[in-house]
Amino acid sequence: MKTIDKIYIDGEFVKPKGTAYFDLISPTTNEKLGKVLLGNEEDTQNAINAAKKAFKTFSKTTATERIQYLENIQNSIKKRKNDFINVMVEEYGGTFQFASVSYEYMLKSFDSAINLLNNYEFTKKMGESEVQMTPIGVVGIIIPWNSSNGFICSKLSTAIVAGCTTVIKPSEMSAQQTQLITECLHEAGLPIGVFNIVNGLGEIVGAEISRNPDIAKISFTGSTTVGKMIAKEAVNTMKRITLELGGKSPNIILEDADLSKAIPLAIMAAYMNSGQACIAGTRLLVPENKLEEVKLLVKELVLNTVVGDPKNQNTAIGPMVSQKQYERVQNYIQIGISEGAEILTGGLGKPAGLENGNFVKPTVFINVNNQMRIAREEIFGPVLSIITYKTEEEAIEIANDTSYGLQAYVSSADEKRAHNIASQISAGRVQINGIGHDPMAPFGGFKQSGIGREFGVLGLEAYLEPKALIQ
Repeated sequence: MKTIDKIYIDGEFVKPKGTAYFDLISPTTNEKLGKVLLGNEEDTQNAINAAKKAFKTFSKTTATERIQYLENIQNSIKKRKNDFINVMVEEYGGTFQFASVSYEYMLKSFDSAINLLNNYEFTKKMGESEVQMTPIGVVGIIIPWNSSNGFICSKLSTAIVAGCTTVIKPSEMSAQQTQLITECLHEAGLPIGVFNIVNGLGEIVGAEISRNPDIAKISFTGSTTVGKMIAKEAVNTMKRITLELGGKSPNIILEDADLSKAIPLAIMAAYMNSGQACIAGTRLLVPENKLEEVKLLVKELVLNTVVGDPKNQNTAIGPMVSQKQYERVQNYIQIGISEGAEILTGGLGKPAGLENGNFVKPTVFINVNNQMRIAREEIFGPVLSIITYKTEEEAIEIANDTSYGLQAYVSSADEKRAHNIASQISAGRVQINGIGHDPMAPFGGFKQSGIGREFGVLGLEAYLEPKALIQ
């Protein structure tokens, strides 16, 4: 049983002023792993003050100095690879497969940040004027549990490139993961106050970050509902915001696609991170005349998908992060049944032998139309809806008929054809014949999937304010 009773403010591990504890529960067994002491408003204000003080000098550091800090963090993380993977598996049930990939993405955050520092021009000529891209100030970073340390690394590394200081509020459910990354950041020897980390609830710590006038920008990843709340509060002090929110990603299989390749990719896209991913391809759009063939392939693949203990290397789907999330997914499966969709495989209840954890049967619905709630709302679990179309134009119309627009997928034997379809999808990223991540390309959403972009030059410039010098 672990007790985490320290947060990180002004270069030190300190005990929070808050007195409330949050229990950490294993999603695999529902046994108690430990507890975390939560910070309060005063802790958050102290963290903001530390970041504000540090900004005065850190904003003036050179690119060379910032590169050294980034390299120091990366080297510290490299020493604890197994710890990062294991704690992710234990604390929120991320599979060993996903945790291993997530760890590699963490390291790449620093490679791309260093690349930006080596190539980005912070002083530009526009018209007859000099434009200085200046660090925006103190950044509030608010992140979810489904890839906690990955988000910390990508957002913090961008802030460091820009010369900003930070106050980070991770999910209280990720306290063990947070403790580990905090130890690495402390070891890296950054100037005190550059990063501050406060465990706490969104309605307390997150709310203070959202309203505090000394926070210049918020970078948030999470649900659309919470993102709207943050945006409403942030506007009172004209904070800049980057919001990476929910998704209901379409995956269009074109008629000429090789189904032996496209369908396995579709299952991977739908069930990545046990379906607990904002970019999961949970709407599979297939030609009407290919449905029977698709059904056979999908059913065989899903029945052979390993659901179970996330620490086993062959497990593809682990538990839902909490009992509450398990119940949410069960509710949506019931909604799908009530709406008249047909279960191809999966369904209600837990897989045999996995009754103690928050495990869901990977579920596929057919006879789904795009107006059903299971096709319109983000479920955040391993539930896939198959929707048929007659023409490419109809496929594009269905794909774009959503309030979201974070990511999409297109499969075709003809890359030019796939590219043409991808160009017509309203989404921040469209994956063509694969699943990948480009850390130098922008990431973010259309419509209610968010505001702004992360990664690469566009992600960096969200942490900078342009100042024109005219003479």
